[in-house]
Amino acid sequence: MSKQSQTDLIRAGKGFIAALDQSGGSTPKALRMYGVDESAYNNDDEMFGLIHQMRARIAQAPAFTGEKVVGAILFERTMDSEMQGKPTATYLWEDRGVVPFLKIDKGLADETNGVRLMNPNPGLDALLDKAVAKGIFGTKMRSVIDAANPAGIKENVAQQFEVAKQIIAKGLVPIVEPEVTITIADKAEAEDILVAEIKAQLDALSDDQNVMLKLTLPEKANQYQALVDHPRVLRAVALSGGYSREQANDMLSKNCGMIASFSRALTEGLSAQQSDDEFNTTIAATIDCIYEASIAG
Repeated sequence: MSKQSQTDLIRAGKGFIAALDQSGGSTPKALRMYGVDESAYNNDDEMFGLIHQMRARIAQAPAFTGEKVVGAILFERTMDSEMQGKPTATYLWEDRGVVPFLKIDKGLADETNGVRLMNPNPGLDALLDKAVAKGIFGTKMRSVIDAANPAGIKENVAQQFEVAKQIIAKGLVPIVEPEVTITIADKAEAEDILVAEIKAQLDALSDDQNVMLKLTLPEKANQYQALVDHPRVLRAVALSGGYSREQANDMLSKNCGMIASFSRALTEGLSAQQSDDEFNTTIAATIDCIYEASIAG
């Protein structure tokens, strides 16, 4: 597994990153959207088994290859599972040409200063070592911004970059994700503050410390251009954040240099009840439209 070839694909590849990292809290909703309700499982193990079947079905679809999907973000249990008899990360890269990432945060703390920071993560070093051993390329961690509060946003971004340096030290590429909630009234103001805080953190990195950014689609097109073009940013990706796929694709196409990293918008329209032909046709059309929006900017 060539780290350099993976780096090259993430830096310059045409396509988008699939977010297949629904965690314990969001899995029931993802399964419901997929046509599997709570009566289909009795405990977490059965629930995660069903979501793994969905993820494996997506990853094995003929259209799900590095030609249009350059990366995939995995939940820890997905990384620990197999697809087609191979460890998931190995299968994605060797069989599909898709670069594997791992979601590493442990959820969100309660809101303070208009933001929700990441929970403490004392087992992170051990998890990163496991990720390296399993062939993971990079990581993703999410925190949330719910208000244009300068002190809160500063603290949020500082936490993201503090953990990012821990991840870089293990030889992995962190995806920094301070998500701005799309429904807040002061979203544009929050994004102005966010740009400045991220740029300050990027400017303080050394030449061998590179990150990726995962950002909410902004109110102003190309709001994040200075970050997209920053030499310490390997790639900037956009999250759909609750926008419909159609709206997310439209907004993404207006932001130069950003590519998609959609979760719910990727699985929209997929169903456990579909035949393989119906499922593969649906996911292919979805991949095509997200791909087109990703390369439009």
